[in-house]
Amino acid sequence: MTDHILVERQGAVQIIRINRPDKKNALTRAMYARMSAALGEGDADPSVRAHVFLGVPGAFSAGNDLADFLVIATCGEGGNEVWDFLMALARSQKPMVSGVDGIAVGIGTTLNLHCDLTFATPRTLFRTPFVDLGLVPEAGSSLIASQILGRQGAFALLGLGEGFSAERAKAAGLIYDVVAEDALEGAVLAAASQIAAKPPQALKIARDLMREPREELVARIKAEAEHFRERLTSDEARAALTAFMTRKKG
Repeated sequence: MTDHILVERQGAVQIIRINRPDKKNALTRAMYARMSAALGEGDADPSVRAHVFLGVPGAFSAGNDLADFLVIATCGEGGNEVWDFLMALARSQKPMVSGVDGIAVGIGTTLNLHCDLTFATPRTLFRTPFVDLGLVPEAGSSLIASQILGRQGAFALLGLGEGFSAERAKAAGLIYDVVAEDALEGAVLAAASQIAAKPPQALKIARDLMREPREELVARIKAEAEHFRERLTSDEARAALTAFMTRKKG
């Protein structure tokens, strides 16, 4: 299980790599916990100047492992690892850069809303089918997406669950740049290394000034989480999740 999240260092850059290719990088609670720990450890280590999130070729993340979520929906307990990770994202003190190739579903999209720079490849599709599963947006996306896209653009992404291509995401301001598949990792690590070379205190102040107030973001994540937990145990969500899992097995 531990090799599903690989944490490594490249100079002053901490790389968090989602590495579960057989499941298209679907995230389990144990994987969320490992990423939370990595962010906390990196923030506490003065030799770390930037965090990087990467996936595998063709899959940044297919979102939450629905088998994990179906257990929560059935018994109504657990899932704190997810919310701990979302809070770690919102409270991270170091710049975050992500590289997205291919599948980016649910948290595979909303994670990037917290990043300071996101690079994606032409074959990437950002999609958040929360409502289709009887759920609601998470990770503060109902706040951040509205700020970036406006109310109607946010509704298209989070309500309709409409897919955003990499080019559309760049044009809308959701991501920084679109690069070729074979250039993705190099572009991400070059940007992160450039960030890591900046005067850290000046960069921290500048970053904090540019980002939404943390208190507002944290409050929105908590509000979303309350609705999400309630929805997970609803008949509507149970039916949608069960139907989805049945289709997958079929």
